[in-house]
Amino acid sequence: MKISALAICVLVASFSMPAVAQSKLDFTLMNDTGLIISELYVSPNTSDDWEEDVLGRDVLNHGESLDISFSRTEKSCLWDLKIIDEDKDAVEWEQLDLCKAEHITLMYKNGKATAIVK
Repeated sequence: MKISALAICVLVASFSMPAVAQSKLDFTLMNDTGLIISELYVSPNTSDDWEEDVLGRDVLNHGESLDISFSRTEKSCLWDLKIIDEDKDAVEWEQLDLCKAEHITLMYKNGKATAIVK
């Protein structure tokens, strides 16, 4: 697995790994968009670069979730998410406060991107 400059690591929920110290930014992402996500980018709100696709070769189907973990050294709270669906259409969610999020549900209905942050 490649690790981006921001040291974002993605762990699929069903994939078991030894326990590691969690970052305050770690969260579970739920795909409730009605779309198949073929690419997923997570970048600090202040960045001009989307970094690497955290899904790699995988996809995130509608109704599936994914645990996303960050380096403990990462400090920025506001992050943007961008998906590319199976039709190569891009959808973005901006300024998600990951310091307050444990679970984020992405939704996309009637041309509007919304997220429930818990």
